Amino acid sequence: MDVGLGKKLTSDEIKVGVVLDLKTNFSKICLTSLNMSLFDFYQTHPHYHTRLALHVRDSMEDVVQASTAALDLINNAQVSAIIGPGSSMQAEFMIRMANKFQVPTISFSATSPLLKSIDNSYFVRATMDDSFQVEAIAAIVKSFGWRSVVAIYVDNELGESIMHSLSDNLEDVEVHRSVISPVARDDQIQMVLYKLKTEQTRVFVINIDSSLGFREGYVWLLSNGMTHMMKHNGRSLETMQGLLGVRSHVPQSKELEDFHLRWKRRFETENPVGDGTEPNVFALWAYDSLTALAMAVEKTNTMRTFGDSSYGPHLIEALSDVEFKGLAGEFKLINRQLESSTFEIINVIGDEERIIGSWAPSSDRSSNKKTSYLGKRFGPVIWPGNSNVVPKGWEIPTSGKKIKVGVPVKKGFLNFVDIKTNPISNVTTTKGYAIDIFEAALKELPYSVIPQYYGFESPENNYNHLVQQLYEGKWDAVVGDITITANRSLYVDFTLPYSESGVSMVVPLRDNKNKNAWVFLQPWSLELWVTTGCFFVVIGFVVWLFEHRVNTDFRGPPHHQIGTSFWFSFSTMNFAHREKVVSNLARFVVVVWCFVVFVLTQSYTANLTSFLTVQRLQPSATNVEDLIRNGESVGYQHGTFVHDFLRDLNFSEPQLKSFASAQECDDLLSKGTSKGGIAAAFDEVAYLKDIVSHNCSKYAMVEPSFKTVGFEPSFKTAGFGFAFPKNSPMTKDVSIAILKVTQGKEMRRIENKWFNRLTSECPDPNADLSSNRLSLSSFWGLFLIAGVASFLALLVFVALFLYEHRYTLCNDPEGSMWRKLKSLFRIFNEKDINSHTFKSSAVHNVSSPIISQCTPSPLTVQIRPWPRSMSLNREFELRRACFVMREERFAMQPKHDKDGESDIESGAER
Repeated sequence: MDVGLGKKLTSDEIKVGVVLDLKTNFSKICLTSLNMSLFDFYQTHPHYHTRLALHVRDSMEDVVQASTAALDLINNAQVSAIIGPGSSMQAEFMIRMANKFQVPTISFSATSPLLKSIDNSYFVRATMDDSFQVEAIAAIVKSFGWRSVVAIYVDNELGESIMHSLSDNLEDVEVHRSVISPVARDDQIQMVLYKLKTEQTRVFVINIDSSLGFREGYVWLLSNGMTHMMKHNGRSLETMQGLLGVRSHVPQSKELEDFHLRWKRRFETENPVGDGTEPNVFALWAYDSLTALAMAVEKTNTMRTFGDSSYGPHLIEALSDVEFKGLAGEFKLINRQLESSTFEIINVIGDEERIIGSWAPSSDRSSNKKTSYLGKRFGPVIWPGNSNVVPKGWEIPTSGKKIKVGVPVKKGFLNFVDIKTNPISNVTTTKGYAIDIFEAALKELPYSVIPQYYGFESPENNYNHLVQQLYEGKWDAVVGDITITANRSLYVDFTLPYSESGVSMVVPLRDNKNKNAWVFLQPWSLELWVTTGCFFVVIGFVVWLFEHRVNTDFRGPPHHQIGTSFWFSFSTMNFAHREKVVSNLARFVVVVWCFVVFVLTQSYTANLTSFLTVQRLQPSATNVEDLIRNGESVGYQHGTFVHDFLRDLNFSEPQLKSFASAQECDDLLSKGTSKGGIAAAFDEVAYLKDIVSHNCSKYAMVEPSFKTVGFEPSFKTAGFGFAFPKNSPMTKDVSIAILKVTQGKEMRRIENKWFNRLTSECPDPNADLSSNRLSLSSFWGLFLIAGVASFLALLVFVALFLYEHRYTLCNDPEGSMWRKLKSLFRIFNEKDINSHTFKSSAVHNVSSPIISQCTPSPLTVQIRPWPRSMSLNREFELRRACFVMREERFAMQPKHDKDGESDIESGAER
C-alpha cells in the first residue's frame, strides 16, 4: 500500500500516529510530554506552515496489538510518521512494518541493542542504546575490583540483549545469569532472590522492575531505566538505601525547570489520581522527539507535497539532519540513533540520590578500544546496611560453608604434604608444611571457611591431572606443593606463592686440600691494602719528625733513621715496638694509630678465618655444561616438570635418573655416577633446601651456570601456590592472607616444625668470596681519625718549632728565604739540647746575650754577622767572648770514640 495515494489532506495538517500502553503510568507520563511538546513548539513557531495532528492508539501491553495499532494508523489514519512504541519487543514488529510502508517510526524508549541488527532504514531511536549504559556498569564493577556479578533480567529479547552486552564488556569478570519471567508473581521473585542468597556472588546488576530487599554486604546496581523510574514505582528511596545506579545525564536549564512546573500542573489535570509523579528522562526524550519531527516535517513540506510517493524517504532524511538543544540535552542523530551522552553514577543515601561519579563512552565505538572510566567521586559511597566498607562482592554460601579441597597423594617429601585415609573409619587426615600454611591463611580471612580434604593420586605423580580435576569442577581448591606454571594458569587461578621460587641443583661437597697460596690477601680489598700501607709510611714519618731532635732512637745515619721509622710503624701491628717515644705529640699520634691497627688486625683475622673455612669444602660441580660433556648422571624428582626442563638443557635420557624422596636422592648422590648414582640433583629450591638441611656437611645447593657466552637458560619458576577455579573470589583473599602469614611469626613456627634445620645455618659454598672482602668503605672513618690526629699534631709541632726559632727568620732581614730555610733545617737536624731528655748532658747550657750570638760547635765557633749599628769596640768584645768560650769548650772536649762521638755526648744520650 502506498500512503501517498490516499485522501488529500489540508496543506497545514500532518497526521502523526502515537502507539503507547495507555494504561501504564509510564505511558501517561510520556503522553503528557508529547502534548506539551506539540503545544510549546507551535507557540514558539507560529510562522510554520505545517501542523502536526496526533492520533493515539493503545497497544495494550501486547506485541500483536501494537502491530495492529500501527497498521491501523498507516492504512486508515494515513499517518506520515509514528511515535512509539513504549517497549523494545513491540518496536521490533513495528520496525518491519515501517520499512515496508516507508513510514518513519520514532521511539523514545526502545533501548534494546538487538534492534540495530534489523533492517531499520525508517526507524529512529531517540533514546540511548543500552549498550552504552552496560559499558558504564562494567566500569563501576572494574573500579571496585569485583570479580563476579549476577545479572538479573527479564526473560525476553530486551533482557537477552543486555546480557550479551554485559558479558562482552566484563571480559575478566564472571557473569552469572538469573532470569525472571515477565509475568512472574511476587512469590516467584522471592524464590529467585532466596536462591541467589545461597550463592557466593553478592553483586547484582538489575534490569527489571521489581521489589528487592537491601542488606549489608550486597551490591545492587540498577540500569539506566530502573534508576530513572525509582521514584515512580510506589516505593520510597529510604527503602533502597545503598544501591548504585547509572543514569543518563540531563543538563540543568531554566527551560527544564519551567517545563517541570508546567508538566506537573498538566499531568495532575489530566490524571486526577496522580501520586506526585515527576517527568523522567524518557518523558524528556518524548518531548524532544516530537520537536524534532515537527522541524523535519516543516523542512520536508517546503520541498515536497504529501501526495508525493517519496515523502517518507525525504522525511527520514530531514529527520536525520535535525540538530537542536532539547530538554534532555543535545539532540543529534548518528545513523538514526541519538548520540550518547555522559552517564551519572548515583548512590541512594537517605532520601536523596547523590552523584558520586560520572562516565563517558569512547568517542570511537568502531574500534575495540574502550576508554571507559569511573570519574572523580564526589562523596563517600554508602552501601546497603548503612555501611561505608566496600563489599567484597561475594560471601560463603549459606547452603554450606565447607569447601572441597583436592590434595596430592605423595610417596616422598611428606613434610610438604601428607594425606592418609583410614580404610575402616574412612576418616581423612592431612598434615604438612603446605597444609599448615593454607590453614593459617584461612584463619586470616574475615569469614569462616571449613576445608574438606580429598586425596588424589595422579598417574606418574603428575600434578597436571590434579589441576585438570579442579578445572572440571571436582574441587573448590587444590592445596599442596603445586608449582605455578604458565600452562596451568590458563585453566585455574593461583594465589601468590608461599615458597621460594626457582630451580637449582645440589652437588656433593669435596675437601679442597690444594688451598689457594694467596688466600691471605683475599680478606681485604686492594684499595684497603694500599691505604693501610700508605698510612704505615705516613705515621712512621710523622713520629720521626716529632722524635728526631729529642730521641736518640730516631737519630743516626739517614738509612738508620729511615729503617727505624718503618720498623716502629709496622711493629705497631703486633704492639711489639721497643723504641721509646718521648714527645707528647708523638705519643698522641701513636695512641690513635694503635687503636686503628687494633681494629684492622681483628677484622682481618676474623675475615681470614671465614675464608679458610669456606674454602675447605667446595662443591664438586657448578657448571652444567661440564656435567653434560662428561656424561655425568643427574637426578630429578619423579613426575615433575624438571624432567622436561633437563631435556631442554641437552641432557640425554640415559643421564637422567628419578628419585621419589629425599632419602633416595641422598643415596644416589652418595654413590656418584661411577657407582650408578648421580653427580647432581635438580629440583625446585624448596625441595633442595629440605635435602641440604639434613646433610649440611655432605651436600651444597649451588646455582647452575654455563660457560658458553649467550647461552643462559632461565632457572626461574613462580614457586608453590594454591589453586582455585578461574575468577574465584577466594584467590585474592587467600593471597592477601598468605602475605600476612609469611611476613609474620607464624611462618617461622611452621618452618621450624617441618624442617629440622634451617638451611640458612648451612654455609653457602657457592657464595662469591670477593663479595665478602673488607673494603675501604668499611674503615674510612678510622683512617679519617688517624689522618686528622696526625695532621693536627703536625700543625702544633710546626707552630712550636717556628716560634722557638723565630730569631732565625726575623733577625736577618736581608737574608734570603732559602738561606733561612736552610738554617731551620740545620737546626732541626741537630739535637734539641734544651729538651728534658738531654738534661744529664755534660754540656753546660749557658744562657747569656753574648753567647746567644754564637753557634758553638765541638771544633769551631761560627760567629754570626753583627748588626751594622753596633760599635767596633762592642763588636770586638763580643768576638773575644765567643773565642774564649770556644777555647773553654775545646778544653773540655774529650777524645772521640771509634764511632765518632765524644764521651760526653754519648753520656748525654745515655
